[in-house]
Amino acid sequence: MRTELSIVAAPGRLPRIDAVGGLAGRHTGIDTVHLIGTAATPLGGDELDITIIVRPGARLVVRSVAATIALPGADTAMSNAHWRFEVGEDAELDFDPEPTIVAGGAHHHTVTTVGLAPDARLRLRERVQLGRSGEDGGGWRGDLLADIGEVPLLRHRLQLGAGSSTDDRLTAPRALEGELVYPDDRPAWSGSMDEVRLPLAAGGSLTTRTSSRLRALAIANP
Repeated sequence: MRTELSIVAAPGRLPRIDAVGGLAGRHTGIDTVHLIGTAATPLGGDELDITIIVRPGARLVVRSVAATIALPGADTAMSNAHWRFEVGEDAELDFDPEPTIVAGGAHHHTVTTVGLAPDARLRLRERVQLGRSGEDGGGWRGDLLADIGEVPLLRHRLQLGAGSSTDDRLTAPRALEGELVYPDDRPAWSGSMDEVRLPLAAGGSLTTRTSSRLRALAIANP
């Protein structure tokens, strides 16, 4: 299945949503959209193409109603998702969906590209868990490429589980929490060997935490 979703936010109106395939969006506030699954996706062989644009002066909050579960298909285990974010001048995007769960035997590859105006504001959060309860195996790779205008902000890649060079069924991490924030002038910080916030040369920060399981959130973000 191929899924295409476009969300465009502009000042003074509800975000425009266009969707085909297994993912849609619903207005849940003046500037808030929740992602909703309309079919089982991603399965092995599925392609997801999602574009989120925040026009100059607009604000957009994106959440999801449930976790995304990547499952192996009948002929292939690999599914792919390409997320494109564009945030214009004096615009703001707060993107924080529920986690992606990669089921045992599935492989999911995410490519995220971000384009920011110099005075844009962004919080982009991603959470990934390999395996449902009692499952093992599965693999995930995430590529994150962000620019401020023509200036590179970030080039980042992480792999978990099957297919990664550091995979170890006993000690290798099975969960990831990542957050890209721009602008952000906080200094570097490390909460443990597996959690670190790093300032970026062009501004902003990247926080990454790896572990065996995602942390439970007591209160969901609005």
